[in-house]
Amino acid sequence: MLVGFVGSGNMARALALGFGEPALFTDHGSGRAASLAELVGGEAVASNRELGERAELVVLAHKPAQLEAVAREVGAAPVVLSLLGRVTVEQLAAAYPGAQIVRAMPNTASAIRAGVTCVCGAELAEVEALLERVGTVVRLEERLMDAATAVSGVAPAYLALVAEAWIDAAVGQGIPAAQAAVLVGGALAGSAALLQARDMDTLAVRREVTSPGGMTARGLRVLEHAGLRSAFADAAAAVAGPSTT
Repeated sequence: MLVGFVGSGNMARALALGFGEPALFTDHGSGRAASLAELVGGEAVASNRELGERAELVVLAHKPAQLEAVAREVGAAPVVLSLLGRVTVEQLAAAYPGAQIVRAMPNTASAIRAGVTCVCGAELAEVEALLERVGTVVRLEERLMDAATAVSGVAPAYLALVAEAWIDAAVGQGIPAAQAAVLVGGALAGSAALLQARDMDTLAVRREVTSPGGMTARGLRVLEHAGLRSAFADAAAAVAGPSTT
C-alpha cells in the first residue's frame, strides 16, 4: 500500500519512520517533505493533487483548519487516515465523499514502534496492520477520541517533563546530571515494563516497593500532597476540553 502524507511535520515523521516503507510527502514550502523522503525513502511530490492521484492511502497530517482547502487540492481518495484533532469522521466524509475514513490519534513513540494509537471509523485490516506495526492500537467510540488524546497522544511530552523534573531532583541531591539521566531513564523504562508484566495493577506494584513508614511511603505522601493526581486530572480536562484556538 503506497502511503501519501499530506503534511510532513512531527507526527507524519513518526509514522513514516515507524511504517518503515517509502512514501509520498507534501508540505507548504518548509522543505520537510524532501527531508523526510530522504530519511525514509520515497518522494516529495509537487502537489497535494499529485499525491491524491498516486497514493492508495492518504494520511492527513496538516492543520485541522485546513481540512476543506486540502480536500479540494487532494481530490478523490480511496482511503483517508486522518490525524486531525477534533475533526470528526462525519466532517472527514463530507470533505472526502466516497472515501473510506479512518480517524486516528497516534503518538510520537510510533517512530520507534512503541506508540499507542486510538482509532475509530472504518475497520480496514490493511490500515490497522500498518498502525499495529508502530505499536498498540486501541479502537474506541468516536465520542472518546478527544479524551484519548489527553491520555496517549500527549504521553511522550508528559513523560519527558516528569523525567526532566526527576533528573533535576536527583541533581539537587548531588548526583551528576549524566548519571542522573541514566538512573531516571532506566527507572522509567524498567518500571513501565514491570507495570505491563503485572497487567497494569498499579496498586500491587506500589505495595511491592512501599514498606509502611519507609522511604518510598514518605516520597509518595509528598507527591500526593503536592497534588500529583489533581494535576493530571486538570491536564486531561485542559486537553480534552473545547479548543481555545
